Amino acid sequence: MMNIHNLSISFQGEYLFEDITFKLSNGDRIGLIGKNGAGKSTMLKILSKEMEPDTGQIAADKELKIGFLKQDIDFVLGRTVLEEAYEAFTEIKLLEAQIDQVNAQLAERTDYESDGYHQLMVDINDVQHQYEILGGYNYQGETEKILQGLGFQRKDFNKLTDTFSGGWRMRIELAKLLLQNNDVLLLDEPTNHLDIESIIWLEGFLRNYAGAVAIVSHDKMFLDNVTNRTIEISLGRIYDYPKPYSKYLVLREELRGQQLASQKNQQKQIEQTEKLIEKFRAKASKATMAQSLIKKLDKIDRIEVDEDDNSVMTLNFPVSITPGKVVVEAENLSKSYGKNQVLKDVELLIERDSKTAFVGQNGQGKSTLAKIIVGDIKCEGTLKLGHNVQIGYFAQNQAEYLDGNKTVHDTMIDAANETNRSKVRDILGSFLFRGDEVDKYVKVLSGGERNRLALAKLMLQPFNVLIMDEPTNHLDIKSKNVLKEALKRFQGTLILVSHDRDFLQGLTSSVYEFKDHKIREYLGDIDFYLEQRKVENLREVEKRTIIKEVPKEKKQQSYDDQKKLKSLNNKLSNVESKINQLEREIKAHDLELESHYDETASKPGFFDLYQKKKLDLDECMKKWEIIQTEIEQFNE
Repeated sequence: MMNIHNLSISFQGEYLFEDITFKLSNGDRIGLIGKNGAGKSTMLKILSKEMEPDTGQIAADKELKIGFLKQDIDFVLGRTVLEEAYEAFTEIKLLEAQIDQVNAQLAERTDYESDGYHQLMVDINDVQHQYEILGGYNYQGETEKILQGLGFQRKDFNKLTDTFSGGWRMRIELAKLLLQNNDVLLLDEPTNHLDIESIIWLEGFLRNYAGAVAIVSHDKMFLDNVTNRTIEISLGRIYDYPKPYSKYLVLREELRGQQLASQKNQQKQIEQTEKLIEKFRAKASKATMAQSLIKKLDKIDRIEVDEDDNSVMTLNFPVSITPGKVVVEAENLSKSYGKNQVLKDVELLIERDSKTAFVGQNGQGKSTLAKIIVGDIKCEGTLKLGHNVQIGYFAQNQAEYLDGNKTVHDTMIDAANETNRSKVRDILGSFLFRGDEVDKYVKVLSGGERNRLALAKLMLQPFNVLIMDEPTNHLDIKSKNVLKEALKRFQGTLILVSHDRDFLQGLTSSVYEFKDHKIREYLGDIDFYLEQRKVENLREVEKRTIIKEVPKEKKQQSYDDQKKLKSLNNKLSNVESKINQLEREIKAHDLELESHYDETASKPGFFDLYQKKKLDLDECMKKWEIIQTEIEQFNE
């Protein structure tokens, strides 16, 4: 599908990566990992042909369709959510315009027997056939299904995209990519703006995706649940293993251990040979033997051990002073933005030294309540902070408040006071900004590096209550682990807004779910909450299934409806025939494997063909369900 050969790219004379070679094939779901600044996003830009490498080649099929979800996107203003999502279907939209144009001509003309009229009939038939092949009768339903899977409600479909936050607009862009039937999907931090339920939905979608997927993500659980291959960029090289993230870590450590043992044994042999050379050199009669040993030593292929970039930031959150027992108390708290009610009559009690998670879908008020507690926005009702409460606040878009035209060092100096200004370089060093890196301008930093700088700024103020809104966005996995351990050690009160399940595990002892303007407390960790929510979701599904509309009287079908119904029945018949054929072929392969496994398994491409037929069968079954549903709707 895509062959990447000897790829290199450098910035300011230093290589991000050099002479990298790998291949993308159908069914590959690659987790592209590495530290912030290692070159992951750059790699995706090169694969998408948005950026040219310094050297190397990318060979790909001419017809290959690549979809790329970037961290920063631009939207055309004035479109609704549905209109923007429909932009995924450029070819179908063009055919719709052609159908409308030909139909308009047919309606105006009365020369039914003429060659021109006959040609229009031929044209409309050809265009409609092409429209049907491309899924023109299904794309609207498919769009709504994808949007709902990503957290949109039907009432949102006709709202302008301008009215949504960056996170929700990112979801629309993701929906477009998932609808386009691309051969390759390149996803840069796709879970950053997704709530837990949408992440679970996206995992299921990507697991069944037939093409190739390359994902940059710092969500370990997401990578483990989706990927079947891991490529790590580290110190300019790549490490490529056919395993998801956690299994890759174990495998790479095992291989590194084997390399170390082999290198140690080789070094012993080299030292013994060198001693013999020195011994034989002293004797003229052994000079020839010494020369022979020297040549042998020169030919030895020295075993190298994979380098590991273990540099991580050092992070500790000291507590300023001890506050009162009740840190935050809210009664009948409400907040609206115009007609949009976000929170209504909320009751909340946060006690000293507690660790609490705020979870729920985007737009349900988590960040709003965090901003109310820190005093950034006003509300109705009562909110009281306890005695001696000093709040440290890390906003979801904290990195956006940094001035791009300042250097890293100047950013910290301007935020420091007389007591801690002398410690600025030490603090920056603990956040991996060392040497000349402190003179970098903020605008050239990666997303993860900006987040690290924002965290470093947080260390310049005293606090005993720490409120963090999505602090792990853009942080690499090692930095996230350091932050998690620091929050575990933190002796103060923690309120954490996060969609990162792995990060939340074992970190908080209570969970507040935000839903339908209210909050609900779960006295347990994130796993307990998810377990409870699955039960709730099932109940809701059951209620929707049980409630049926009163059957309506059957209407007389129009001529166009009859034509469409006939077309649907023909399509259903074709799909059923294909399903029967695939099931027969798969059964034959199964019997072949049972009878002659070794002989069959050794056939070139056998398993690729076998897997493709299974994927084709799954796709046919989905099509059958869609067509059957449409037929049932016609017959209601």
